[in-house]
Amino acid sequence: MSTDGSPPKSYTYESAGVSIDAGNALVKAIGPLVKATARPGATSELGGFGGFFDPKAAGYTDPLLVAANDGVGTKLKLAIDYDRHDSVGIDLVAMCVNDLIVQGAEPLFFLDYFATGKLETGIAERVVAGIAEGCRIAGCALIGGETAEMPGMYAAGDYDLAGFCVGAVERGEQLTGEKVAPGHILLGLASSGVHSNGYSLVRRLAADKGWRLDRPALFDPERLLIDALIEPTRIYVKSLLPTIRAGRIDALAHITGGGLLENIPRVLPEGAHGVIDADAWEQPALMAFLQAQGNIEPGEMARTFNCGIGMVLAVQPDEAGNVAAALESEGEQVARIGEVVEGQRGCSVRGSAGTWAGREDWDAQHLA
Repeated sequence: MSTDGSPPKSYTYESAGVSIDAGNALVKAIGPLVKATARPGATSELGGFGGFFDPKAAGYTDPLLVAANDGVGTKLKLAIDYDRHDSVGIDLVAMCVNDLIVQGAEPLFFLDYFATGKLETGIAERVVAGIAEGCRIAGCALIGGETAEMPGMYAAGDYDLAGFCVGAVERGEQLTGEKVAPGHILLGLASSGVHSNGYSLVRRLAADKGWRLDRPALFDPERLLIDALIEPTRIYVKSLLPTIRAGRIDALAHITGGGLLENIPRVLPEGAHGVIDADAWEQPALMAFLQAQGNIEPGEMARTFNCGIGMVLAVQPDEAGNVAAALESEGEQVARIGEVVEGQRGCSVRGSAGTWAGREDWDAQHLA
């Protein structure tokens, strides 16, 4: 009994801030979204303790499994602050599946983790709808996930995402970069925007420069600045997979954190140095805007942002034209951006005066 003689308070999980009913409602709401991602090898049914996948049913004989996990980073803050929850799920999938395709692996299945202080089913459903759309674009099944409601861990309205993806490649067909040698041509596939890296700098610029993200962008009056910044990461899986399986690509680099300078060396062998010609493609208006607003040096751009190139391919010189044509027929914008030369393993990005606002000819280098 309490001091006033009344019965003691009866506690529930909901009174502590966790709604089991809200979680159940979310699972029910996203069920059709998950089923829409079904593919051979997966049933895409929710509710069990784990998700099954059958590589044999997916057509593989002797597969190597490749796994990747990632998040969206502080791009989520823009999505939360400006009610742009519908596309960050695509970013989550893209950051994982693009890392798998560079190994030559086809993404097979995906699992997500959504964590928040208080579950708002409408927002969570929008996020998961984006995840399902990303899986559809990549051709992988959404076979499970976890929704965690943790009062006190997150500020009101905040949430975080993590993604986990497994892919497969037939043994002997994986891309390791060991075939790359001096003389290889480097092709670049256009990005769709900032993708999912560099947003801590973007947000710092927004705060320091007083950007009105809900106003038209200076570089594109037909579009709000927030919509240009929140554009989801491009997923390259379906366009690349046929050419990879044809054996016409020797290495791929997904341009994420570290930019062109630090990601290209990750797929080069010892004695190979990538040289990128920044004059070879037009700097996207969004990138020029970010650079001008922050007075960012060209070398800093090359190690922070993708600079308009989301994926880099290393191909034999006699394959460059055919590979470019094949990818353009799949909807990619392709540019011949450099070559591999003999030297210490690493990458150099070079531009002439005026390129990326360089005051004179410039050369940025990273050695692995």
